[in-house]
Amino acid sequence: MKFCSNCGNGDLEYIIPEGDHKHRYYCPNCDTIHYQNPRIIAGCVPMYEGKVLLAKRAIEPRYGFWNLPAGFLENGESPEDGALRELFEETGAKGEVNRLHTVFSLPNFNQVYLLFLVDLTSEEYEATTSESLEVRFFELDEIPWKEIAFESSTFALESYIASPSKEKVNLGQFVKY
Repeated sequence: MKFCSNCGNGDLEYIIPEGDHKHRYYCPNCDTIHYQNPRIIAGCVPMYEGKVLLAKRAIEPRYGFWNLPAGFLENGESPEDGALRELFEETGAKGEVNRLHTVFSLPNFNQVYLLFLVDLTSEEYEATTSESLEVRFFELDEIPWKEIAFESSTFALESYIASPSKEKVNLGQFVKY
């Protein structure tokens, strides 16, 4: 951080504020402490009649690899709405959130993934989108595991295969840190 977002001062200090335990950027000009927190990624495991809908990435990182629809949560948006928005943006498909499926944390990248199980309302989707080179359904035994873009998607898919029940489950077994 080079400038204070409150007053524009460029002489920030990196200190441990009194009563805190972590270094924070501090502006001595306006007495503002700048807290930096993890970013939330909302996504889904979109299912229709036992098949999962995956999108082949048309953007970096991991261009050309398959992925579950997911992206950064927007301000003022619930995680469920964010997951459905990402589903539509990346695949053109629509669905309904069934339940929270997995939580996946990447502390080194300051990211927390909330992946929901989504029941697609139909098998309609776009073959390509601005974010996806290709979109298609996969039977669970046909998932291209070596071509999955991110560990968060692999974890969510493996968790689904281990427990495909649509009933509420103990989420503790589906959390990875």
